[in-house]
Amino acid sequence: MGYRGDVKNCKALYLVVILLSSVVVHFLFFGHPNKTVFDEVHFGKFISGYFTHEYFFDIHPPLGKLLISGMGYLAGFQPGFSFAEIGQKFPDNIYLWLRLLPTLAGVLLPLVIFFLVLRLGLSRIAAFTAAMLVVFENALLVQSRFILLDSFLLLFGFSALLAYFKYAQENKILYLFLSGALAALSFSVKWTGATFLAIALILFFANKSTWKLSFQVIRGLCALVLVPLAIYFSIFAIHLGLLTKSGPGDAFMSLGFQKTLAGSTVNAEGYKPLGLMTKFVELNLKMYGANTNLTAGHPYSSKWYTWPLMARPIYYWHENSTDTAGEESRIYFSGNPVVWWASTAAIIYSLFVMARDIVTRKPKNKTLAFLGGAFLFNLLPFIGITRVMFLYHYMIGLVFAIMALVYLIDKQPSKNKVFIVLLIASFLSFLFFSPLTYGLPLTNSAYHLRVWLPSWQ
Repeated sequence: MGYRGDVKNCKALYLVVILLSSVVVHFLFFGHPNKTVFDEVHFGKFISGYFTHEYFFDIHPPLGKLLISGMGYLAGFQPGFSFAEIGQKFPDNIYLWLRLLPTLAGVLLPLVIFFLVLRLGLSRIAAFTAAMLVVFENALLVQSRFILLDSFLLLFGFSALLAYFKYAQENKILYLFLSGALAALSFSVKWTGATFLAIALILFFANKSTWKLSFQVIRGLCALVLVPLAIYFSIFAIHLGLLTKSGPGDAFMSLGFQKTLAGSTVNAEGYKPLGLMTKFVELNLKMYGANTNLTAGHPYSSKWYTWPLMARPIYYWHENSTDTAGEESRIYFSGNPVVWWASTAAIIYSLFVMARDIVTRKPKNKTLAFLGGAFLFNLLPFIGITRVMFLYHYMIGLVFAIMALVYLIDKQPSKNKVFIVLLIASFLSFLFFSPLTYGLPLTNSAYHLRVWLPSWQ
């Protein structure tokens, strides 16, 4: 009893440290800057659209925007602020509520990673380290502090994998349906979240026991195909139900679609108003077309093969300091080099081991195969994408690489010492680069001290 109590207390202590650390780093300087940052200029307009009910068009599914809008509704948000340009000052503090849910999603992600790593069969210290590396990862932190969508994508997606492994290990059907539902929520934020549903489908149908009984196949199809499709459609139904008036997105849609919007100028005969299902299909086709035909360049775009090296961070926000002469405040979507590069080395080695085992026909290491396969499954589709892409498209792959890193260390005899060194180095690196994460004033020399590569400027 004493030993079991110690184990439980150790696990509880880990969870307390993870949660408190995550809360502190996410809510430190919360609300700074009180001005629009990067893509808040786009998502802010979309959120306002739900309040004016004027139709808008976005290349991403609506769930993330709906969640933020719902929080805005509860907080009394009123449209009117234009979100016209980066650096535009908010007129009041209501923007804090719009940033709250993405921040909370970022707070919770490390806890999900802790439990997921445990489910993969790793030690508690490995799970704790993985969670803390996520906490101290500067890029993941930046993306969760503003009116942006990716923290929802990551939270729902990795929660879906956690639910799937709980199903696989406990054989409780509820977790299989939960996995499908959470994966649906992930790709209802951004289509890249479909990675998680695809992984769950592959794991389920690659299991030989799945095919022994027909009802297992049926329930798998229901949980991982029908339920996600129903959720995805329902979210679009809410989206379309709110956007009932003619608006800035009209031009993207067919005349039959536009005719369903109040105030539309489409009066031509022969164009019947479309039904909900037809509007749903058309909108998704238009989103796909807009994604594939997005040819506009961007000075901070990057190619997929540069992401594991963190070769091109993204400049999110800039301001000259009015308090201290010669200082400037900047925010970059830039990762923690210790976490980023160590995880890159780990995933490269993992992929080498996977390839070697395939060539030599050795028994596969299932955990390493899962992490390496999931990493590739997320990264490889970007090879064929010609549209402009950014470093934040690598975030799913980054988390899998972090888990591969702690897996490899967990197999070493001196793992505890290595984990401690890694945690200390990651924390110190996080602190060093935090001014570019939180947008704190730096002198020109202090800024350039943190620009390790010419492509980081």
